[in-house]
Amino acid sequence: MTADLVLLITIGALTACGVYLLLERVVSKMLLGMILLGNAVNLLILTMGGPDGKPPILDGSGTSTEGMADPLAQAMILTAIVITMGLAAFVLALAYRSYMLTTTEDVTNDPEDTQVARRREPEDPEQ
Repeated sequence: MTADLVLLITIGALTACGVYLLLERVVSKMLLGMILLGNAVNLLILTMGGPDGKPPILDGSGTSTEGMADPLAQAMILTAIVITMGLAAFVLALAYRSYMLTTTEDVTNDPEDTQVARRREPEDPEQ
């Protein structure tokens, strides 16, 4: 099986950019990173689905499946697109609600969570 080098480089670049944006503390950048990562995974699934072929529809004249395209990869990608758009809508709603409450888009550490984390740290016996 051979894969297109340009497509694999594109998948790698989309994945790298998506992970970089997911690590940001601004919600809109996180959303863009999530969408880029979803698109990279969709391209990867399509690439691993195999080469182009005949449509996966039998016309009744022959039942030979030689040279047919794999319909599973296409179905998985369509499902992933719907899930990604639903998740993007959910994150947009969270970002809108957060902006209305705090008038900022940055995600900050919650002071109560920081206090709980400090309580869980072991005491330093040397101090």
